[in-house]
Amino acid sequence: MKHRGYRLLAAASLLVAAIAPAATRPHYGGTLHVCLHAAPTSMDPNQANWAGSGNLFRLVFDTLVTLDDQGRPQPALAISWQAESGNQRLQFSLRRGVTFHDGTALTPEIVASSLRATNPTWKVFSADDAVTIERDSADPDLPAELALPRNSILKRENGKIAGTGPFVIAQWDTGKKLVVTARDDYWGGRPFLDSIEIEMGKNFREQMVAFDLGKAQVVEVAPEQLRRATTEGRRIETSAPNELVALVFNRDPQSAADSKERDALSLSIDRRLLNSVVLQNGGEATGSLLPNWMTGYGFLFPVEINLTRAQQERAEIPETNVWKLGFDVNDPIARVLAERIVLNARDAGLRLQLASGVSDVRLVRVPLASLDAQVALPELTASLGVPQVKINGDSVDNLYAAENTLLKSQRVIPLLHLRTACAVSKTVRNWVQTRDGNWRLPEVWLAAERP
Repeated sequence: MKHRGYRLLAAASLLVAAIAPAATRPHYGGTLHVCLHAAPTSMDPNQANWAGSGNLFRLVFDTLVTLDDQGRPQPALAISWQAESGNQRLQFSLRRGVTFHDGTALTPEIVASSLRATNPTWKVFSADDAVTIERDSADPDLPAELALPRNSILKRENGKIAGTGPFVIAQWDTGKKLVVTARDDYWGGRPFLDSIEIEMGKNFREQMVAFDLGKAQVVEVAPEQLRRATTEGRRIETSAPNELVALVFNRDPQSAADSKERDALSLSIDRRLLNSVVLQNGGEATGSLLPNWMTGYGFLFPVEINLTRAQQERAEIPETNVWKLGFDVNDPIARVLAERIVLNARDAGLRLQLASGVSDVRLVRVPLASLDAQVALPELTASLGVPQVKINGDSVDNLYAAENTLLKSQRVIPLLHLRTACAVSKTVRNWVQTRDGNWRLPEVWLAAERP
């Protein structure tokens, strides 16, 4: 009896070992339910404000190039590329056998037309199975720029658009709901999911309620709620700090006193307290536009508060301005940050007033557009609405010089870099989130609920 019991136990162990891998093996099927705060009014990546909406467009559209988690260009619709004329002209060889959602084959002519529509200053030519892009000057970062959502390849015909992405739009309620279904003929292989339903325009509280009720399997989490969401036992996935919070002046300093006053304001702000108290360590204090993990030099820009020096700078100004500080009234954390900044400025003898209309300086939040720092900086300055600075080369030293020049203009005062975070159900498997917060949903599959 004793030996027979051992044999039964061994057989049961082998059975469990055989079943366990099958239970965790990826499988096809199911619908993923997602909630987002973004509410784009168009699914055309060339027309919509895609900041915060990149995950939507990547479901339906492809780009010639993608970036890996280190910011290095990788083949997508283009299988290879070759630089000519000292990086002033690049030729991209297209992948064969790719079709749009309506069955139309991807051709060099369609690719060229799509890129010209987005970038009217580019010279784009099509020939054979390749597309050539010519710029006015050398542009070694062109492949990385082509990975931006706005450079998605799409076909326009009779007022309709089509993409080559892994999913096709099944339902689109402008700014409210998007439903996409998987393509069996996708060139990169069929996604595991059958469909994805995305509810848009939901605030963070609404999203978390939907998550806790089991109505959504992926929702966004506000930076200041990260700690609480984690301690409450939810599965939280975060990116590297990838969203800049900064003060942006609407014009250059008008005098030496104006310049000194802006310097005093920067010195008076307790960035670390903003992060630890207001944001509950949902980000990092910063004195740079680009995060340190991306450039390696962010630590060179001062972060610490220096109230004594700020007060000294203020004492040298005959009369200070009364600056109107604008912020997004629909963002509750922006108001709290703005109120703290007003108090910090008051401690230094400066005068700021909260304003919901016309302002002298704005508190803004801008996500990074690319994992490539040479692309991210120009895109960031464009989003901030400040003059572009030229990056004279592709080295880190050149990048630092460009960023330093912009910061010395005193148009921008960087404060924080926030993390992008989401709560993910335990039934969602193979979740991949890049350092810049992008989701790779075609790789996701759903496991059965545990009884």
